[in-house]
Amino acid sequence: MSRRYLVVGGTSGIGREIVASLAADGHEVTLTGRDAAAAEAIAREIGPNVRGIAVDISEPEDIAPALADVGELDGLVLAAIERDANTVRDYDIARARRLVTLKLVGYTETVHALLDRLVPSRSTGIVLFGGRAKDAPYPGSITVSTINGGVEGLTTALALELAPLRVNALHPGIIGDSPFWAGKPAGVLDGYSSRTPGGELATMRDVVDATRFLLHNEGVSATNLYVDRGWRIT
Repeated sequence: MSRRYLVVGGTSGIGREIVASLAADGHEVTLTGRDAAAAEAIAREIGPNVRGIAVDISEPEDIAPALADVGELDGLVLAAIERDANTVRDYDIARARRLVTLKLVGYTETVHALLDRLVPSRSTGIVLFGGRAKDAPYPGSITVSTINGGVEGLTTALALELAPLRVNALHPGIIGDSPFWAGKPAGVLDGYSSRTPGGELATMRDVVDATRFLLHNEGVSATNLYVDRGWRIT
């Protein structure tokens, strides 16, 4: 049965892979990016059942108007992220404010703006993207660690308020074949992969499969799922 999805942050990386996977199964998918022309072009590349629109969720007041013509939805994926390096010793307030706004206020306002179009059923899933930096910080992750911890709290609060809609979060670790990590110099990933039980890093396919599980499994809500192949337990 064909379903209808919106993937916020669906023009590149893992977001684009999620769109392609859902579209390949015949579902109708709307993807968003900051640039309308780029979003539309990528949607055409993926398939005829994909539509691209422009939304910048770091500007929360603009979210509702940008999503005004999105129709009824069976699922929502909030995969929009930004890379950031910030430390408390050299704290960049403007960068921190933008990233906090994008993920915590922007994610929440996107859900708020779409509440009248999210089918009120436990078959409807909302997936928020956080990250393992929330409990595995690294130098420069002060903002990233903070907001990804906030995503965990936001997920449980939304799941309580919005039931029977299901709300879950996915927290990827280092995804070895993602555009960001695959472009690192040879050998950089070896130190990370050696810290997983099997000596391998999670893949984009792993994240896509986990996203689909959270979208579709009606028994799962208020769950924060790690996709990192057991990183750091060895």
